Amino acid sequence: MLNAFLAGTEKRAYRLAYIATQSNEDALDLVQEAMMTLARRYAERDEGEWPLLFHRILQNKIRDWYRRQTVKNKIFSWFQGDSDDGGNIEDNTIDTQTVEPERALQNENLGKAIEVALAKLPIRQQQTFLLRAWEGLSVNETAEAMGISIGSVKTHYSRAIAALRTSLGTFYYEG
Repeated sequence: MLNAFLAGTEKRAYRLAYIATQSNEDALDLVQEAMMTLARRYAERDEGEWPLLFHRILQNKIRDWYRRQTVKNKIFSWFQGDSDDGGNIEDNTIDTQTVEPERALQNENLGKAIEVALAKLPIRQQQTFLLRAWEGLSVNETAEAMGISIGSVKTHYSRAIAALRTSLGTFYYEG
């Protein structure tokens, strides 16, 4: 049962972690750590509790990663450089086989624009948006998963939506 849950959650969890870290390796590590923690500590729990527990664990892992990066950047700031080793994750998101080439290019550009816009959001707004809009968690579930108040979830989500609308305004389509 737990294996099926983890297999069904793996890709979405990776995307959440990748958007937060912009690093393929770090995202994979965070998801693996979260899965191992869930399996080790909470496997005996009711399977209905697993989604929220998993997201809470993953959020904590992401928050810890940010803390480590802050310390690392302060200590080694003279070594900072531009490295783009995040990998290419768009390959699995756009089906260009059944879409006209012009529309496929528009979809690809939109996908990249969404990823860039999400990466620019503050981490709390980013993760709140992803848990609410992408994972489909309720306000209460998101608050529990992130360890923040319901009011904070609403505020972060609202601000994320406003920022994304501004960033993605050029892609708005009136049909």
